[in-house]
Amino acid sequence: MMPAARESLLDAAYTALARRPWSAVRMVDVAAAAGVSRQTLYNEFGSKDGLARALVRREADGYLAGVERALAGPGEPRERLTAVVEWTSSAARENALVRAMLTGCWSERLPAPPLAAVPSASSVPAQRRADGPLPTPRDFVRIVRDRAVTVLTGATAGSAGTAELTRPCELVVRLALSCVAAPPAADGGMAEMVRAVVPRQEV
Repeated sequence: MMPAARESLLDAAYTALARRPWSAVRMVDVAAAAGVSRQTLYNEFGSKDGLARALVRREADGYLAGVERALAGPGEPRERLTAVVEWTSSAARENALVRAMLTGCWSERLPAPPLAAVPSASSVPAQRRADGPLPTPRDFVRIVRDRAVTVLTGATAGSAGTAELTRPCELVVRLALSCVAAPPAADGGMAEMVRAVVPRQEV
């Protein structure tokens, strides 16, 4: 199957999930919405559980791609870290799967695939990846922290080392997760909190 067709199936599954609980989402409806046969859907994902894993994997990748964009944006490092916090908050607000992955709180409406790897007999590389381990909240903290340290160390070569950046970057990531659970009341509140966590001289 072409990657575009796989994306169309995942889009159809995501749209269906927005309208009804995952338990009520039918494979035949997902296939019809994507314009493919049900057999094609099963060939690609193996099962409804496989489709759920692939959907969660895609949304995790989309969130992390947004983190990359925030870190690559203009401005001083502290402004980029603020962008990471803002992106995390908005992504979780707009995407129930991202919110569940970041917090570990899966509602009954959502698929909740095991985060550990599952045996995979798929010949589809993307599905074999989806059948591998899915990120836990702790994994997201580590991944985003380490990526921020790598990018910001490059941005401030000679002024701050990796060790000096690791702790403030982790604090910012944990701040981002706290904003998912309890968003700041005031506009600009996230930037003020990042400034408090990451003094200018540290980055």
